[in-house]
Amino acid sequence: MHIPAIATTSNTTLSSELDRAINNKTKPLGSLGMLETLAKQIGLIQSTTAPTIIEPAILVFAGDHGIVAEGVSAYPQDVTWQMVENFLSRGAAINVFAKQNQCALHVVDAGVNHDFGPRDGLLDRKVAPGTRNFAQEPAMSAQQCATALEHGMALVADLPGNVVGFGEMGIGNTTAAATLMHKLTGLPVAQCVGAGTGLTSDGVLHKQHVIEAAVAKHATATEALDILATFGGLEIAMMAGAMLKAAERRKVLLIDGFIVTSALLAAVRLQPAILDYCVFAHCSDESGHRRMLDHLGARPLLQLGLRLGEGTGGALALPLLHAAVNFVNQMATFESAHVSEKSAE
Repeated sequence: MHIPAIATTSNTTLSSELDRAINNKTKPLGSLGMLETLAKQIGLIQSTTAPTIIEPAILVFAGDHGIVAEGVSAYPQDVTWQMVENFLSRGAAINVFAKQNQCALHVVDAGVNHDFGPRDGLLDRKVAPGTRNFAQEPAMSAQQCATALEHGMALVADLPGNVVGFGEMGIGNTTAAATLMHKLTGLPVAQCVGAGTGLTSDGVLHKQHVIEAAVAKHATATEALDILATFGGLEIAMMAGAMLKAAERRKVLLIDGFIVTSALLAAVRLQPAILDYCVFAHCSDESGHRRMLDHLGARPLLQLGLRLGEGTGGALALPLLHAAVNFVNQMATFESAHVSEKSAE
């Protein structure tokens, strides 16, 4: 399997040009805060001083997890396919927020334990009807993991536009994500585990013990692809592949919450330069997400107490990306507006 090559966005000349363009707008230096940082990042990604947001899209990847057999979720596995039906009926939060922000939404069956048949609006890339129970055996074979990565890459290769957001659905996937977080960051399991869809404190402790036992059982999984195959989900692996291809194509990657960031952790291990392309939409209320962001040196745009997933944080952050490029392209300069600049001190 070919892992996309990702070039850093570092460009000293362009960086200086973007600084001048941003600083010459009719405002005190730095007064638009994170919007200025975001505008510069998008300009570097797109290699231009006139960045744009064109045909943004969110991909929601769905998959089931064998680890639910260990009692790690407050909801039954059937909720995965039922929520996919809700996406297709345009009844979920991500449907509302994507429509509100004129963002295309694509739902991907990466590995749901359900036969949907041919459906309008559903991209069938099912690798298997869910992963295996990684408390007993690796979640995926190496080939299944590679296939999921390749499907994710191909989906983005065919996608128009220059912004890709990522979302997910899969009962049990916070357990997979917490395990990936532990393996890929080295943080203790207790700092990676949270309530997911609503576990009690006893349920969280049980989840922690399940993960610790599984990690001990599969102690030889140390390389990124082995970790992803052993503990990940089909939707998580497919997201990681999509992220890698999106960065190779110099698209902006709009990163959602805990599960999506776990996929990014794997992608970063494979291609560290991918971080140049990542805009972190928000900090989730799922325990562990703040530590994930700190590990990556990430500064999220929003903190709204979200913990839904589906790509909702990405959709809600999209107007800030529009604001960042719009002020660069549309705001007057001191010269054009005949406004006096700050006096030298």
